[in-house]
Amino acid sequence: MTVTLTAEKRSLNKKAKSLRAAGMLPGVVYGPKREPMPVVLTKKEFDKVFKDAGESTIIELSGLGAPVSVLVKDVDFAATKGGIMHVDFYAVNMKEKITTMVPLELVGEAPAIKTGGVLNHVLHEVEITCMPADLPAHIDVDITGLANVHDMIHVSDLKLSKGIEVETGAEEIVVIVAEPAEEEETPVGAVDMSAIAVEKKGKTEAEA
Repeated sequence: MTVTLTAEKRSLNKKAKSLRAAGMLPGVVYGPKREPMPVVLTKKEFDKVFKDAGESTIIELSGLGAPVSVLVKDVDFAATKGGIMHVDFYAVNMKEKITTMVPLELVGEAPAIKTGGVLNHVLHEVEITCMPADLPAHIDVDITGLANVHDMIHVSDLKLSKGIEVETGAEEIVVIVAEPAEEEETPVGAVDMSAIAVEKKGKTEAEA
């Protein structure tokens, strides 16, 4: 999956603050055997693409001469008001394998939940290696086979497309069905002996 985003080279004479005020987003493109290139793009357009693509989808940057295939490598958010302030793009060679993190998405319903089990999503992403063209936006995790408490899915159980190698340990647990938490109830008529002890101590000290 590849999406397109328009960018242009940024002059360092233009302050980032003024660019943001104009609805633009400063960034940089870097990668192996490539000099870092300051860029600027429309913030509204980037927000839309980033929401759909995340950090595990190849983005083709146009407007920089020849198209550049990149991944979103890092995003800086404003500490107070929120919102994206700066973005780092990592240029990839479409003819060489890349290693990156890909999110895991649960699909289906686990029968164990209907009988009182609690679904714990333990691992939310895995590291994979593949050709850029084969990079998935996410990996589906089918939970319809989780029928009983203590049933689980490991990384080794993931269904992967051809050409994708998982670097994360095969024994890592992705999701597990746990027993429901039991609420502790105080039996009717039970006496809190600790409270009585404190009360007696207070009376003794007062009488002394």
